[in-house]
This record gives sequence, structure tokens and C-alpha cells, in this order.
Amino acid sequence: MKVFSPVLLSLSAASALNVGPDYAHPIEDLDKDLPFSQPVTFAHLEWQRCLASSHTTPLDIAILGFPYDTSTSYRPGARFGPRGIRAGSSREKKGRSYNTIYGVDPYSSGLNIIDCGDVPITPFDAAHAFKQMEQGYRQVLYHPTNTTSGNGWPHPRIISLGGDHSIVLPILRSLKTVYGPISVIHLDSHLDTWDPYAGYTGIVSEQSGVTHGTFFWHASREGCISKGTSVHGGLRTKLFGEMDYAIDSEDVGFHRIEAHEIDEVGVAGVVERTVEVVGKDRPVYLSIDIDVLDPSIAPATGTPESGGWTTRELKRYIKGLEDLNIVGADVVEVSPPYDSVAETTSVAAADLIVDILAAMVKKKEYTGVTSTENSEEVLKDEL
Repeated sequence: MKVFSPVLLSLSAASALNVGPDYAHPIEDLDKDLPFSQPVTFAHLEWQRCLASSHTTPLDIAILGFPYDTSTSYRPGARFGPRGIRAGSSREKKGRSYNTIYGVDPYSSGLNIIDCGDVPITPFDAAHAFKQMEQGYRQVLYHPTNTTSGNGWPHPRIISLGGDHSIVLPILRSLKTVYGPISVIHLDSHLDTWDPYAGYTGIVSEQSGVTHGTFFWHASREGCISKGTSVHGGLRTKLFGEMDYAIDSEDVGFHRIEAHEIDEVGVAGVVERTVEVVGKDRPVYLSIDIDVLDPSIAPATGTPESGGWTTRELKRYIKGLEDLNIVGADVVEVSPPYDSVAETTSVAAADLIVDILAAMVKKKEYTGVTSTENSEEVLKDEL
């Protein structure tokens, strides 16, 4: 009986394949990411545990997920939004990231751009969930920035992945601590400024008054929003009555741009009105509800409304904001359970973030009012 040595057998097989220990051919570099390989982070970015108390690595731009949908009013599922958006970004990666529209390659800019994973959020206790979200956002916001990279921003800029839209309340609370009241550019088919005690249904407790349709009302009363310098874009919702518009403009302080107005003034006209209201010397937060897009383009959302903007229009709009001091941004209300098999909503959301990221990288310095100046304004208001 012949006995075959495993070593000899493996050498023989290697020779047959023209590879093996003789290294006649150079070893291929296998340290690569393919669009459909590796653990899923946004655009194959490096993942770090930014929320660990021991993590003090400088951050310039962070991707942070908020898997939360307990405060939605219609179709749930946005807790899977961060996972879906990351999957939708799979074709984006370093080495294939030069953005021709913005003229920058974000991942070769020298900035520390990191996927910080998700904030762990309980789905059972909304009050506690909001505390977790604020704590998580602040932990990332208070990281040092990489001063050797040419970054002229005092704090990391965070792109948040929702989650239902109520995640923006703890985000604005966090940003207020370093920037004071900030201007908000809110792209959505809905106002999200509804007074929870004046027509909004289902109020049985203080916490149930905080939903993805009322959070801006609360943020305004807490001094998080700069009244009169904030803009809604893409609106096309039905209202409880005319009082909703009065509350929106007089109490909360938003300037409104209806979705259909883009047909009359074009994207450039909508951008011009936005910049005129917001100004170029203030800190700005950009919040994008994916339902600002028409549901034929982005069906996977909690409260779809027909007659929305196209992705091309929205991408052109974002390009028009690149000179503003965008201190943070989000894309929210992506609900993958309602997406098509082609993941069209997740892909659209990811692509919007790619453009926001390019705009942030292109804006090398923060040129807005300082946090000290804003803190003085906040203190005067509170006194």
C-alpha cells in the first residue's frame, strides 16, 4: 500500500497550479476591498470605536449611525436605515473616490474620515433613547480634530445615518453646546415643526409629545435653532390647518420652499433663496429626510408623499451649499424593509452622503461665528 505525504501532495498540487513554495510568480496583494466584500462600513471606511471612553484619536469627519425608529408615526423600519445606507455605499471606496463635480477626493485629502459605527439605542424607552443619542453624539463631537491635516474646523463634523427624524433633537442639543443656536436647512416633504399640544394626535405623556413630526418645535423652544435663518425645502405635506404654518414661521422661525417651486425658479433659484436666508457666516446643520425625494425614486421611507424632487435636483442643490459652514448633516427616514430589490432608496441615500462628504472636505475652514460668540448669545437669551 502506498502512503502519500500530505506535504508532498500539497507541493504536487501547487506545482500543477503553477504556484507554490518556489514563488516563481509574484505573490498577489490580497489586502484589497471589492464592492461586494469585507465587513460593511460606509464606503469601506476604517471603523473605530469612537464611542469608547478611552478613544481619543483625532477625528475630522465622522459617520455615525442612529438605529432608532420608536418615534415614527406611520411605517417603522428606519432602525435598519444605517445598515441599509452603508450597504448602499458599497461601490464607494478609497481609490475610486474622486468627485468630479466637487473636484476633490475626500479620502485622499489628509483628513481623518472615520465610520464610528452606531450609537446603541434602546427601542423600549424613548426618554432613555434620547439620552443615549445625545451622549453618543457629544462623545464624537468633543473629539480633537487633526490639526496637522490642514483642517481648520474646531470640532469634528458628523454625518448621521437615521433612524427616524426625531434623532435630530439630541443632535441639535449637542451642537448647541459648542455652536449655540444654529441655522437649519431642512429638506423634507413635511414640516416637522408641529406643536404636539395643538392638533398633533396621540399625546398622552410628555415623552409622547416628542415624535419625528414635532422635534423641531421642541428644538426651537430649547434655543437650539437660529430663528429666522432656517429653511425648509421640498415641502408638499397636508396640514391640520393654517395654524401649522403660523407656528412654523412665527414660533419656530423657518422660511418655507414648497416642492413645486423648483419648477418655477429652478434649482439655482431654490439655492439662492436658501443662502439668502441662512447666510454664509453662521453654523449650519443640513438635515435630509429621504422622503424629500419622490417615492418613485425613494420608496423606502416611513411617510411617502408624491410630487417630490429628483435625485439629480437634490444633488445639484447640495452642490450649491458648499460654501456654507455645514457643521453637521444627516440623511434620515430610510426604511429598508420597504425598499425595492435593487435597494434604490439606500443607494440614493448613500450617494447624497458622498456629495455631502465632498462638500465638507472642500470647505477647509470654519468661517462662521465662534462658539464663544454663540455661547454669549445663548447666555443672554437664558438670562
